[in-house]
Amino acid sequence: MDFQLSLDSESVGSAYPDQPLAATADDSVGDVLQLLRAQRTGAALICDGAKLVGILTERDALKLMAAGADFSRPVRDVMSGNPATLPANATVGEAIRVMSQGGYRHLPVVDDDGRPAGVVAVHGIVRYLVDDFPETVYNLPPDPKAAPREREGA
Repeated sequence: MDFQLSLDSESVGSAYPDQPLAATADDSVGDVLQLLRAQRTGAALICDGAKLVGILTERDALKLMAAGADFSRPVRDVMSGNPATLPANATVGEAIRVMSQGGYRHLPVVDDDGRPAGVVAVHGIVRYLVDDFPETVYNLPPDPKAAPREREGA
């Protein structure tokens, strides 16, 4: 299948989305960070009931640690509220565009009722590209327009 056609037609479910790791807004920052560590994942979706209301990512955690944050505070005080999301029927190309434009490494996927269905992460996108288009990925030079300064070989 053509590379661009695949990106614009393959469901985001093909990009190895992670299972949603959910916490409540009342959970402490420390509890959510321990959950991230225990599950070895980079994002926790913060829910009110079944509805997504925020996200806490590993990037947020690093900023909190650097600032010496109080980890006993509720996560609602530090989460990113109303995160960008993708519908479950979005394409891989849409996921790449939203992630690129927003600078996101993790993007929640939600169903029609706003309930988390998964999390698309950069590592899943890369795995999808390598698995489906190995010749395209492995054969690209670091900078296709750059010419070597010296002749290669002996």
